Amino acid sequence: MRRSEFIGLAAGAAALGLAPRARAADYPTRPIELIVPASAGGGTDVLARAFAEAAKRHSPQPFIIVNRPGASGAVGFGEVLNARPDGYKVCVVFVELAILPFLNQIRFSADDFRMIARLNADPASILVRTESPWQSFEDFIGEAKRRPGGVTLGDSGVGSIWHLSGAAMAEKTGTSFLHVPYPGAAPGLTALLGGHVDAMCCGPGEANAHVQGGKMRALVVMSDQRVPGFESVPTLKERGVDLAIGTWRGLGVPRATPALVLETLGEIARKAAAEPSFKEALARVNLGYSYAEAAEFDANVAADRAFFRDLTARLKLG
Repeated sequence: MRRSEFIGLAAGAAALGLAPRARAADYPTRPIELIVPASAGGGTDVLARAFAEAAKRHSPQPFIIVNRPGASGAVGFGEVLNARPDGYKVCVVFVELAILPFLNQIRFSADDFRMIARLNADPASILVRTESPWQSFEDFIGEAKRRPGGVTLGDSGVGSIWHLSGAAMAEKTGTSFLHVPYPGAAPGLTALLGGHVDAMCCGPGEANAHVQGGKMRALVVMSDQRVPGFESVPTLKERGVDLAIGTWRGLGVPRATPALVLETLGEIARKAAAEPSFKEALARVNLGYSYAEAAEFDANVAADRAFFRDLTARLKLG
């Protein structure tokens, strides 16, 4: 091979090697799909749309909302993981990503994602109808201890975060309830209003309209601190039960995504999450604002994975 041909081939190879980095440095040059593994209109969808709107001021390209509901989020999670890891498909991730692998419902896990930022967190809560005889959490637990398995506790489905929250609460308090799963928090709350179930475990924000309307009473929230809008409701820890559990939502991309793309997405997320309009949009639908950057979010996810691995094993859900 002549020297000139060798130099030409070497230069071509170098250019090919630099091309992905160059493309990452230019990112984004076209709209970014924000995959929402949930139906339109729910809390996850509202958060995604609020983020996309806030990001307009900080990204040269828009985030386009694409709803991919199904299988507790597995459909949307899988679509992003099967896409090219170039930052043009970003996923709204939520706590079920830390649960589903232990239910043998998915072949991937949170380890297959790189987390960008956490945007939201909401604790579990226990709600009853206002005409319920239980005025406090102690009344509720006392009844459950008097009648093991005789108090019905609804949630959003087997293996859901609200099912596991209620199960963890029962485990910590030495009680047992008759578990009544519903296909989501909304139908469960409707059943509670109709008297078809004694209590419901879900996020306090999901029941806010019923609480404010005087139809339901929150007995406890499962958080480290009291929840804005529910300041009169005690935490489990205040009642001597060492448990804080609930859901979170954030952004993630496939693990092979280039570092420069991760940096850009992290900067966009940081600035968009700080926008007053984003915080106000969450507050309007009673979603808790809880921003965390990648490292803290990773630690959050890892801790939850360990917790849910052990809990689902004890509950024999896998």
